[in-house]
Amino acid sequence: MNNFNFYSPTYFAFGKDAENQVGALVRRFDGSNVLLHYGGGSVVRSGLLERVKASLDREGIEYVSLGGVKPNPRSGLVYDGIDLARREGVNFVLALGGGSTIDSAKAIAAGAVYDGDFWDFYAGKPIEKALPVGTVLTIAAAGSEGSPDSVITNERGMYKRGASGDAIRPRFSVLNPALTQTLPPYQTACGITDILAHLYERYLTNTKEVEVTDRLIEALMLTMIHEGPRVIENPDNYEARANIMWAGMMAHNNACGVGRSQDWNSHNIEHELSALYDCAHGAGLAVTMPAVFRYVMHHDVMRFAQVAVRVWGCPMDFFHPEATALAGIEALRRFITDLGMPRNFYELGAHEADIPKLVDMLCNGDGRPGFITGFVTLNAEDCANIYHMMV
Repeated sequence: MNNFNFYSPTYFAFGKDAENQVGALVRRFDGSNVLLHYGGGSVVRSGLLERVKASLDREGIEYVSLGGVKPNPRSGLVYDGIDLARREGVNFVLALGGGSTIDSAKAIAAGAVYDGDFWDFYAGKPIEKALPVGTVLTIAAAGSEGSPDSVITNERGMYKRGASGDAIRPRFSVLNPALTQTLPPYQTACGITDILAHLYERYLTNTKEVEVTDRLIEALMLTMIHEGPRVIENPDNYEARANIMWAGMMAHNNACGVGRSQDWNSHNIEHELSALYDCAHGAGLAVTMPAVFRYVMHHDVMRFAQVAVRVWGCPMDFFHPEATALAGIEALRRFITDLGMPRNFYELGAHEADIPKLVDMLCNGDGRPGFITGFVTLNAEDCANIYHMMV
């Protein structure tokens, strides 16, 4: 196990009607003038936005609103939010929605107190200072409600990149599983896939002797395998929703990733798909992960065999461990497609003719050095081969 520092100060209010605590929580964390940030339709139609506003009103907290966040959140709205926050003297940013809204809110919070272009953070500069952020989660998926991470698409080039820093970890997050019960099955399945991806990205490590975090990751994977089909069959299953929501947070606050190297190549490769085609991130991961895993499997066959046995219940073939590893990858692919996820490029809405463009965006775009690195270092040829495997 590697040395590590881990700091995760987010306060969680979990359960039914927890959104009614928002005003008191903002007050607890010294907010008095809030930027309410959200997408649009669902938070309005469900009445969530009005309930949150009423909670802020009860505490005498002022607020301004900025809606319009889209999946794969865009830089243009972030710039608008930064301008609004500065103009209105905002001292707290509150996100109502899923990972896209939370990531956009984090970018605004960092940019509002920074003299330069907020995109500097998405080009590698660490985030060391930001306005405090709170969240009211409406979909279990990205885990941004507990993480120090944010992903934004730059409309100048359509590069989808991430930034990180403990300064943007939410001060509090409200998690009411009932808010996710009205999600369409496809969005629920995308969320489950994203959670599994966050777990795999940490499981694929070159660090030895990390049994504690291996077992934590495996337990969360088993939870998703158990609860995923239950919630697709019965969207109103509150208990299944609750387990998925908490697992989603645990999968990405990095409690499972400390002391070990991590991968993130599947995410990097998928980011170009959702940037170019505006597909759902989870759907892109459903197509990307099996291809990446098959391509890099021989780097450490026994790691793939281990998850196949411990999580997917595959019998261990000690004479041919690669067969066990492949069986585990196939079990993952079958599980997510059974939930309703796409199986290939065409079902995702992607086009084989675009592969050279995808590879250039991935390996060379926005100052990248011609390769990506993680569990395995992948050059442009490797990435092209992986994209072709998705077809």
